[in-house]
Amino acid sequence: MIEVTRLDGKRYWVNPHQIESMEENPDLTLTLLSGKRVVVKEKPETVIQRIVEYRKKIGVLHQEL
Repeated sequence: MIEVTRLDGKRYWVNPHQIESMEENPDLTLTLLSGKRVVVKEKPETVIQRIVEYRKKIGVLHQEL
């Protein structure tokens, strides 16, 4: 799970494997495979970096090479 911050300041954890897309408009909206949308304060680069770190942590990146 990666941590993101909702616009009201509350922390929220998302399974990065469930993120289908991200759209900055102007806030970042994560669309999950379920169709649910989560609007967060983070920049896309921050979320992407957290996903990369998470995948390294669980060893997924080595399997993809």
